[in-house]
Amino acid sequence: MKRTLVLVRHGQSEWNKKNLFTGWADPDLTELGVEEAIKAGQLLAAKGLKFDIAFTSVLTRAKRTLTLMLKELGQPDLETVFDKALNERDYGDLVGLNKDDARKKWGDEQVHIWRRSYDTPPPGGESLKDTADRVLPYYKSTIEPRVLDGETVIVSAHGNSLRALVMSLEGLTHQEILAKELATGVPMIYQLDENGNVESVEVLKL
Repeated sequence: MKRTLVLVRHGQSEWNKKNLFTGWADPDLTELGVEEAIKAGQLLAAKGLKFDIAFTSVLTRAKRTLTLMLKELGQPDLETVFDKALNERDYGDLVGLNKDDARKKWGDEQVHIWRRSYDTPPPGGESLKDTADRVLPYYKSTIEPRVLDGETVIVSAHGNSLRALVMSLEGLTHQEILAKELATGVPMIYQLDENGNVESVEVLKL
């Protein structure tokens, strides 16, 4: 039995392009982001994938990426579950700030700690650990059972919400996951065994 899970970080957003901390703010995709989402759908279609259900965060950039991919897959009406558990990490007081301006305000070292430590949140925001604490229970209770039942599942989400999930799936340490960059609009195809362990992973390059 095939147990296929596809994870896709949304295409480039307007705030990605401007190098702003985005978090739970809700900018749309750029033209490049739209192209990335369409290409991701085309790559998945070329693999012959058909999905049984989709999951996405409630933020526009992830929802629109999913919509564009499903159109390319010929599945525009696929059952879709929207949940804020899959939202991006909340950057708190950093949201809307240019990353270079944040470094000028708080210093390179402090901003680096907020961005790249596992359990130190920025003021008013979430650490990666906090993000994992909401993403992983949702995955275990709601997404993984569908995959283990043999369904083919796609998740459209964000750099840090997916990073938390990848850490768990691939058994990575806190240091390893913090060093892992997830590119925008690039599908990752996981095959799982009956216990939810990863048998293989394939990254589809744009």
